[in-house]
Amino acid sequence: MRSAAKGERVTAHDVPGPHRESPLLRRGQGELEALVLSALRAAPGPVTAVWLQERLGGDLAYSTVMTILSRLLAKQAVTRERAGRAYLWRPAAEVSRLAALRMRRVLDGQPDREAVLASFVDTLSPDDERVLRHLLGSAESAPGE
Repeated sequence: MRSAAKGERVTAHDVPGPHRESPLLRRGQGELEALVLSALRAAPGPVTAVWLQERLGGDLAYSTVMTILSRLLAKQAVTRERAGRAYLWRPAAEVSRLAALRMRRVLDGQPDREAVLASFVDTLSPDDERVLRHLLGSAESAPGE
């Protein structure tokens, strides 16, 4: 393995070993979670971890698939139900709802929420800002609020 110069990024290609052969194993946790969620959305219904492992090409170990599913369960991105000795997994919500939950978690983890929201609004396109203003106006005028 070659040494990295100060400030130089080391990638999986720099590290010798069998992991270099599998593109799935070089992916980050978020990418693997996205792959699993995509496979769950494409599934004909609730599926087992083995089904997911096979659907993803078998390059991931069963334990890796289970770890990803457990993390997604903790994030409330998937649900599971017992089927004999196995669990059947399904996505918990539509893509837009999951994105909203991720955005909310990021916001919840910041000490200065107002600054984060202001920065977010500053990055919006004019069209997105119009949509957001409309949604906020609709929420304020909703009965029972």
